[in-house]
Amino acid sequence: MRAPLIPIQILLFSLLNCGSIMAGLVKSDTEDFIDWWPHTVFYQIYPRSFKDSNGDGIGDLKGITSKLRYLADTGITATWLSPIFQSPMVDFGYDISDYKAIQPEYGTMQDFEELIDTAFELGIKVILDFVPNHSSDQHEWFKKSAAKEPGYEDFYVWHDGILQENGTRVPPNNWPSVFYGSAWEWHEGRQQYYLHQFTKEQPDLNYRNPRVVQAMDDVLLFWLKKGVAGFRIDAVNHLFEDESLKDEPLSGKTADSLSYDYTKHIYSRDLPEVLEMIHHWRQLLDDFSAKHPERPTRIMMTEAYGGLTQLADYYEDSNGVRGSHLPFNFHFITDVKGDSDARDYVYNVEKWLIYMPRGHAANWVMGNHDNPRVASRFGPASVDAMNMLLLTLPGVAVTYNGEELGMVDYRELSWEDTVDPPARNVGEEHYKEVSRDPVRTPFQWSNATNAGFSTATKTWLPVHPNYLELNLEAQKAAKRSHYQVYKDLLELRKSGIMRVGRFNIEPLSRWVFAFKRSYPNFESIITVINVSDQEQLVDLSEFLSQPKKLVVEVAGVDSKYQTGQPLAASALLLAAREGLVCRLV
Repeated sequence: MRAPLIPIQILLFSLLNCGSIMAGLVKSDTEDFIDWWPHTVFYQIYPRSFKDSNGDGIGDLKGITSKLRYLADTGITATWLSPIFQSPMVDFGYDISDYKAIQPEYGTMQDFEELIDTAFELGIKVILDFVPNHSSDQHEWFKKSAAKEPGYEDFYVWHDGILQENGTRVPPNNWPSVFYGSAWEWHEGRQQYYLHQFTKEQPDLNYRNPRVVQAMDDVLLFWLKKGVAGFRIDAVNHLFEDESLKDEPLSGKTADSLSYDYTKHIYSRDLPEVLEMIHHWRQLLDDFSAKHPERPTRIMMTEAYGGLTQLADYYEDSNGVRGSHLPFNFHFITDVKGDSDARDYVYNVEKWLIYMPRGHAANWVMGNHDNPRVASRFGPASVDAMNMLLLTLPGVAVTYNGEELGMVDYRELSWEDTVDPPARNVGEEHYKEVSRDPVRTPFQWSNATNAGFSTATKTWLPVHPNYLELNLEAQKAAKRSHYQVYKDLLELRKSGIMRVGRFNIEPLSRWVFAFKRSYPNFESIITVINVSDQEQLVDLSEFLSQPKKLVVEVAGVDSKYQTGQPLAASALLLAAREGLVCRLV
C-alpha cells in the first residue's frame, strides 16, 4: 500500500528547513510555489504543422481547437503556440506585419477567442510566442520609418553606411546575420542601411526609442486582455546593440565573412540593457496579474542561447530584481549529445540547479521547432528514457509537439520542398546542414491521408513517410507505446513528492545515472537511465541508502519490465538506452 500524500504546504515547511539542494524548488513564498506554472508541462504547438481544419494544407487555429481535448486527455495543462500573428511568412510567422491581428491562413480573431474559451473549459493555459526583436518589413511601423514619418524616424536601427575612397558605400560594420549574409540591408527609399539580425525582411526594432517600448507594451496588454496566460519571448538577447556599431572581433572559427560564426557577438547580442527590458516586461505582467487576481498569474518564458551566468541573471539580478519566470534551459539540446555519457547528463542537471538563484523553478527543454527531434538526436531507442528524464526532473518541462510519439526528422526532404530561410540562403549544396524543415513536418495523427493532418492534395511541408506506422492512433491502440509512456509520466507528475522534496542525482557508472525525489517516511521516486548502446548491470543500493525494494512505476516500450514489478536494487539490469521510473517501497 502506498504511503498517503501530504499537503504541499506541510512538505514545503519541512523542506525549507533542511540544508540539502531542493532542485531550485524551495521558495520563500508558499503561494508562489503552489502557483499553476512552477511544475507545469508546456506543450509547444507549431500551428502550421499541427492540424489543418479547412483542407488548404496548412495547420490553423480551428485545427488546434479541435485537438485541445487530446492535450487535456494526455494530461497537458499549458500550451505554447508558435507565432499566429499576421505575417508575410518569410520566416513562417517570426516576421510579423501586425502584432494585433491573426494570420489569415490560420483563421480569424474569433477563431482565436474560441480557442481560448475551449482551452479554459479544458483547464489549459495558452502562452503566445512574442517576437519583439524585429518586425516584418511589411509592418506599417517600418514603412513609416523608411519614409521618415514624424515619430517613426528611429523606430528601427538605421545607418548611412561607410563611403569608401572609390565611392562605393558599404555597411557600417562587419556584423553577420544569424541566417547568413550581412546583417545590414540598403534601403533605396530612405538611402540608408537598416539592421536585420535575421532575414533582410526582418528589420530590427530600436529599443533605445521609448516609443518602441510603449508600442510593444501595448501589444502585450492587448493579448493579455484576450485571456492568454503569458508569453514566450523570442530571441530576447538580440534586443539591443552597442550604440557605437563597432566591428566585432573575429572568432577564428571560419573565414567566411557571411557566416554568423565569423565574429564574436560582443556588440550585437547579450548587452546589459536586455536584462533591464526583461525586468520591465516582468513588472508589466506582475501589474496585470495584480489587477486581475481572478485570473491565473501571467508569466514570461525567455528564449536565449547564452551563458549560464547570463541566463541565471534572467531569473533575478544581483539586486534581487526578478525577471523571466523561466529562462529557457537548452542544455539538453546544446550540451548533451547522442554519445554523451552519464557524467555529462548529471553535470548538465547540476550546473543549472547550482547557478539558478534560490527561490525559482528549474526548467528543462528537450526539443523545439529549431532543433533536431529527440529521436533523431539520441536515436529512436532513447525516446522513452529521454521523456522520463524530462518529466521526472523537478520543475517545468517543455515538450515539442510530436516528441510524445517519438516522431523523427524527415532528413530526406528535397531541395524543392525546402522552405526554411537559412536553408534557402546557403543553397542546394548545403541546405540539409542547416534546414529546420525536417523537424517541422506535420503532426502524425493517424495512417489516413497526410497522417490525418490535412485532406489537401499537397501540404505545406511533406508528411514524413513513416506515418503509416508511427502515428498517434496506432500508439493509442498498442499495448505499449511511446505515447502511453508519456501519458503515464504526466500522471505520475501529479503526486506530491514530484512537486516538492529532496533531489539527488549521481552517475552510477560511466553509462548509467539515477536521480531520486524523496521525503522522509514517504515513498521515493527513482529514475534510472542507461545512455549507452550496451546492456548495463548496476547496483543502486548505495545510492538508495535504504535496504528497501524497488517497484516499477513506468517502463519503456521495449522494456522487459512491467508496471508493478518488484526489482532487486543490488542487481538491476538495464537494456541499451533504457530508462525506468521506480518507486522505493
